[in-house]
Amino acid sequence: MSSATAERVAPAVGTGARLEFRSLRRTFGSTVALDGLDLTVEPGELIALLGPSGCGKTTALRMVAGFERPDSGAVLVDGADITDVPANRRDAGMVFQSYSLFPHMTVRDNVAFGMRVRKVPAARRKERAAELLDLVGLPQHGDRYPHQLSGGQQQRVALARAVALEPRVLLLDEPLSALDAKVRLSLREEIRRLQLSLGVTTVFVTHDQEEALSMADRVAVLHAGRLEQCAAPAELYARPATAFVAEFVGTMNRLPGRLTGSGTAEVAGQTLPVDGETPNGVPAEGEVDVLVRPENVTATADATGDATVVGTSFFGAVTRVRLLLETGTEVKADLASREATELTVGARARIGLTPQPVLVVPRTTA
Repeated sequence: MSSATAERVAPAVGTGARLEFRSLRRTFGSTVALDGLDLTVEPGELIALLGPSGCGKTTALRMVAGFERPDSGAVLVDGADITDVPANRRDAGMVFQSYSLFPHMTVRDNVAFGMRVRKVPAARRKERAAELLDLVGLPQHGDRYPHQLSGGQQQRVALARAVALEPRVLLLDEPLSALDAKVRLSLREEIRRLQLSLGVTTVFVTHDQEEALSMADRVAVLHAGRLEQCAAPAELYARPATAFVAEFVGTMNRLPGRLTGSGTAEVAGQTLPVDGETPNGVPAEGEVDVLVRPENVTATADATGDATVVGTSFFGAVTRVRLLLETGTEVKADLASREATELTVGARARIGLTPQPVLVVPRTTA
């Protein structure tokens, strides 16, 4: 998409609808897909529903679209209950993983399809389709057919079609998962730019944490049909509310430690403050597992150290070093690459932790 196109689009954040999930519950036989989901998406906000397969995120999205009905609870748009409104009467645009373009129609006709169904005059359909194709960076592709486009181009057409009728809510169901890594990176930036320029309230379903953290205003982490935490990406990463969020979002080390009973934990020869309330199953004192991010682990070459380097991964400015402690626990440390030159496989090292508050969880057995 050209910079000229980007400059022509005036930001319109906040013009979308307010979307509410109220105590949504949905079961499929003995399987609980959603177990009382409560979540509000503010006007113009892009929120990502993130979680493993089967956590309920796609079920929640389909309830907004009208493709699924909850067993109980409600979906509201700007305060109006749309739970019983048919899918074709909901003011929502949806983009699927599989593009779902009509193969016998041109790109222009695909974009204009919804407008034709709603009997928008032909001249306006053509004008609007041209505007949207320009917006998604495909102004010269209107006369082509889907099979003549790349996967990334097809998904841009699907986006243009979804927003053609200016929906109050835009729903994206893993729209990038079928694309290769380079195209995914480019398209997620353009989806975000498009969403901001239109100001449309957007719900984005993904199992890819990098997509969620890089695109969303807030990320809602679901697990087994329940909302674990909803927060801005930086807060979600730095201050996870539960052990599941801590270990699902980003990389986390589990180190054996001990609670002292004074709001601190002893781990790796250091005493660190415990972050937040201790979860259920954690004793007031005694053995626990301590959760530590790789960037909060230090490692230095030391022939008398307590760890052995078992692997390294170079990521440019940062190198991830995998170390095996004498206790049998493996630890990952993210170090500045210039500091990791002596930490080759087989080298002995001494680890430490930066003085940051830590999360604790019940001790697990090997």
